[in-house]
Amino acid sequence: MDAAANNALTIDREIAWFDRVIDTRIRLYFEQDCDYESIRRLEPPPVDGDESAYAGLVRRCSLAFDERLLLILALVPDVRPQTLDTFFVHNKNFDRGFTEFGGRSGKSHGGFLPTCETAMFLLAGNDIGRRFECMRLFDRDHVLLASDVLRIDRDRHDEPALGSALQVSPEWLDRLTSGVTHKPDFSSRFPARLITTQYRWDELVLPTASRRELEDIITWAKTSQRILSEWGFAKYFKPGYRSLFYGPPGTGKTLAATLIGKEIGADVYRIDISMVVSKYVGETEKNLAGVFDQAENKHWILFFDEADALFGARTSNSSANDRYSNQEVAYLLQRIEDFPGMVLLASNLRANIDDAFTRRFQSIVHFPMPESELREKLWTMMLTSQCALDEQVDVPALAEAYELSGGSINNVVRYAAIQAAQAERPLIRGAELLQGVVRELAKEGRTP
Repeated sequence: MDAAANNALTIDREIAWFDRVIDTRIRLYFEQDCDYESIRRLEPPPVDGDESAYAGLVRRCSLAFDERLLLILALVPDVRPQTLDTFFVHNKNFDRGFTEFGGRSGKSHGGFLPTCETAMFLLAGNDIGRRFECMRLFDRDHVLLASDVLRIDRDRHDEPALGSALQVSPEWLDRLTSGVTHKPDFSSRFPARLITTQYRWDELVLPTASRRELEDIITWAKTSQRILSEWGFAKYFKPGYRSLFYGPPGTGKTLAATLIGKEIGADVYRIDISMVVSKYVGETEKNLAGVFDQAENKHWILFFDEADALFGARTSNSSANDRYSNQEVAYLLQRIEDFPGMVLLASNLRANIDDAFTRRFQSIVHFPMPESELREKLWTMMLTSQCALDEQVDVPALAEAYELSGGSINNVVRYAAIQAAQAERPLIRGAELLQGVVRELAKEGRTP
């Protein structure tokens, strides 16, 4: 049986149990005839031997009655929304819904959308003591929230906290239904893109000192649990890792980030700074919070390219704009320092980054313009292909004569390949490489 079918059978049983819980709670609350004196007399379905993702989650997180009810409550609007139609019943005394049911209306969804108040009604009814006990379920460090299985929309700070929407995260919704885990989509709610590379680690051309710094980052990622837990350094070291990559454009900063991810088996997400920074007060912090919250407890690397716009040096508090800008920097300092994962920043100039950030970096890696020896290695690597190279091309001479970054050399070879393709000949000529060099230098305002 495939994953989706397995999930469907398990969740169908869970919803049948949940239906009985709702019916029992309603009967008890309104003092109607009921076969049970407590909803906890209704045992949830057993999950032993069940291979579905839902059952696996229940076992792995040791979810008890309360947690399972919370989980299925958040899930039903996506799998069987009519399950919650009971909560649309009107209070005849006030000609409106019952406040204690909680819930929200969607913009396009016609069903009942549960809130934390809905969960509290089902779990506690009108028992205030029990209500206070159940508050623990909504703590950020509770297993379902800490693991990003459930999310609570806490945006409405001027309303009671239990009025917050209760949802299953997109990633876990996929796992618990189709069984296929999708990467988060680039959007205003998640302004980051997954970046990958086909390069290998041994194809990264950098000075020895820079490579060693990157190898230290990889070593930390692979051994941090041993260092923190087994060696007892957890009380001294925070679990996250922060590093600054700086150097001219095209020297391999983005490539290095993707290769680190490839080496440690982590997804690398490049943050779109233009979608994060906002002119409106508090919006930048809100946008960043969305990124960090979704990345929490994920095996992700957050990569801030051209980080100067966010992490630039603070200014004097001479105006309101300066104060808000400095407030953003202070917020970033806090979030980056508390983030348990890896954060990589890239900048063209180290001096552009606020000193308060650099003091909190575990490493600062320089990506210099390559010397002639490394440039020759880059030329040779990129010109080794199924497209033949004119025998008259002197690669060492090219490397010696023109100071180009790896990105610029890549552009030159691309230009020469385009010219060869236009001429319908599988041969790259020296003249075309030189033309490409001239074009690259002109882009940078230089002459050969």
